[in-house]
Amino acid sequence: MLNRFQAIGRCDSLRSELGNNHAQDQTRTIMRNVSSRQRRDPAIARNNLLASTMSIQTKRVYDGAAKTDGARFLVERFWPRGVTKETLRMEAWLRDVAPSDALRKWFAHDPKKWREFQHRYAKELDGHARAWQPLLEAARNGNVTLLYSAHDIQHNNAIALKSYLEAKLKKR
Repeated sequence: MLNRFQAIGRCDSLRSELGNNHAQDQTRTIMRNVSSRQRRDPAIARNNLLASTMSIQTKRVYDGAAKTDGARFLVERFWPRGVTKETLRMEAWLRDVAPSDALRKWFAHDPKKWREFQHRYAKELDGHARAWQPLLEAARNGNVTLLYSAHDIQHNNAIALKSYLEAKLKKR
């Protein structure tokens, strides 16, 4: 089964082999077949729709804002040091999405505790659906950037929250 990119590549090679007129007819046929497969298979259509409309990314608050960030949300319990509220471009500060103080202190950004942290944090998030629901809605409408202040860019609550939200988006 061809995806759109493979079909476009095949169409380009046909143009070079067969000449433009005949290749245009073949191109229409190939693209029509790809499109009809996507219409017939709801899983393919759903995955393509999700991939094209949602993007959740993470970014340190100290990195500058970009046009591709979309809606930006601070997902920390405490305000980041050295950043003023006037300079940080964001939609909202979602304190309640951040891990509890007890979990945050237990984790202490120790990579050895990362898997267990993700598991415990997911349990906390399951109990606070109202806190992360705005993030899910924003992700359904476009790009979302989760802002965090941790030094460790691989083991922090924003990364765990991103995984959690992406799993929720795929279930629906």
